[in-house]
Amino acid sequence: MTSEPMLWSGWGDPAQARELPGQVRRLLHDLLGVRAPVVPAAELESVRVPPAALEPRHLDALAALVGDGHVLTTHEARVRHARGRSTPDLLRLRAGDGDGAPDAVVLPGGHDEVASVLRLCAAERIAVVPFGGGTSVVGGLTAGRDGFAGVISLDLGRMNRLIEVDTESMTALFEPGVPAPEAERLLGAHGLTLGHFPQSFEYATLGGFAAARSSGQASAGYGRFDDMVAGLTVATPEGDLDLGRAPKSAAGPDLRQLVLGSEGAFGVITSLRLRVRRAPAEKAYEGWRLPGFAAGTAALRALAQDGPLPTVLRLSDETETMIGLARPDRIGAEESGEPGCLVIAGYEGASVAARREAAAAVLSAHGGVPLGEEPGRSWAHGRFSAPYLRDSLLAAGATVETLETAGFWANLPRLYDAVRLALLGALGSPLVMCHISHVYETGASLYFTVVTAQEGDPVAQWERAKEAVNAAIVEAGGTISHHHGVGRDHKAAYADEIGPLGVAILRAVKDRVDPAGVLNPGALV
Repeated sequence: MTSEPMLWSGWGDPAQARELPGQVRRLLHDLLGVRAPVVPAAELESVRVPPAALEPRHLDALAALVGDGHVLTTHEARVRHARGRSTPDLLRLRAGDGDGAPDAVVLPGGHDEVASVLRLCAAERIAVVPFGGGTSVVGGLTAGRDGFAGVISLDLGRMNRLIEVDTESMTALFEPGVPAPEAERLLGAHGLTLGHFPQSFEYATLGGFAAARSSGQASAGYGRFDDMVAGLTVATPEGDLDLGRAPKSAAGPDLRQLVLGSEGAFGVITSLRLRVRRAPAEKAYEGWRLPGFAAGTAALRALAQDGPLPTVLRLSDETETMIGLARPDRIGAEESGEPGCLVIAGYEGASVAARREAAAAVLSAHGGVPLGEEPGRSWAHGRFSAPYLRDSLLAAGATVETLETAGFWANLPRLYDAVRLALLGALGSPLVMCHISHVYETGASLYFTVVTAQEGDPVAQWERAKEAVNAAIVEAGGTISHHHGVGRDHKAAYADEIGPLGVAILRAVKDRVDPAGVLNPGALV
């Protein structure tokens, strides 16, 4: 894993970027009409940012709270904190559009400094956007400026300590700015793991996982991140919240659930007490070929409901299997060409052999054919590679983006068809791929990837498609997001999902903890 700063106009470590194989470029051209962009991507120095609005007295006051060296106003710092990593974010940055840049980047060193900054910003009407790893893909890092004296990005990167490990209770107390790879390294020294490995793992932070209700690729075995949160400390302009005295409680509604998924709109997470697990003694990953997406879905449902449930369980539809997207490191390699759908099953912990054998009986009963461990090892090796592939596709002139939803098993076929039809209707003839990425006893998530040729205004092109898909998801009875979050991109559809009274309840919470409205304005509610 890398500790280098993320590429400002793309994903992750620039050293890992790679050119698309020639056969993939030809396929994109022949199938979708993709052509190389006429205008090259902008350099960081040429990105246009708005004039800084904060007055010198504001900067001096912030520096007095966090230290002179921890208030950054350089062009590079502003650009690097301007946006997240959705395709529209990257398209804007590559075009030299840094209109979302904050006036300053503020790096607090602890809870008290965060609380002081929030009180100052509320009093001075300065918008505050909490910033972890910068991996949001739903427009969660660009604040509205209207009505504010300025905007700061509150980068929690200095708050990066493992505070304590309780091996009796199996919890660990962290500050929010700990990057996920560092958390695993620190826990590994104690023989422990979180088991949380989303695609953003290389750069996302623990606080970001909580704020966005992240779900990792091994959620079938370890649970979602919100399942791991035993306690939280939160700073708001109106005071602090210290939540989570016991594993479970009947003392009223669980206020932790208000903070989880709130994306900084209700406060800034300053510490997290997380459930941890013993590091697995064994790991094994394998591939299976199922006759089709319907048969594969039935097999996954049987495993989720009746067991045994693998630690990792994923099903690619026919198109994703054919393209090989489940194994990004092999894009462009020769595939067998056999019909069907790829299942990746991973097993971690104890009794791996017995669990594999029992799960194999279920998969075989649904028409599954074992492919051995090579597809599983290939997936595990390339599990964080897909965002790098997106960078290569954007550079080649393709618009490529992901979106996800979830629904009950009985409604999953309707939801799958609705999203595909919405994308086809909005984009003409795109390449649409899908996989089931997370399973539960009652339902599962659907994760779509769409590729199409860039139009003259690729941002408007995708926004048109996204609006159509959001409406289709709500109409088909799915949730607007399973693990990406709400941000700004899903806000209208989220309001439709929870209804006017639900919106009013969230607005009441927002007004109480943030009456000045400075916390990530425009996100969530």
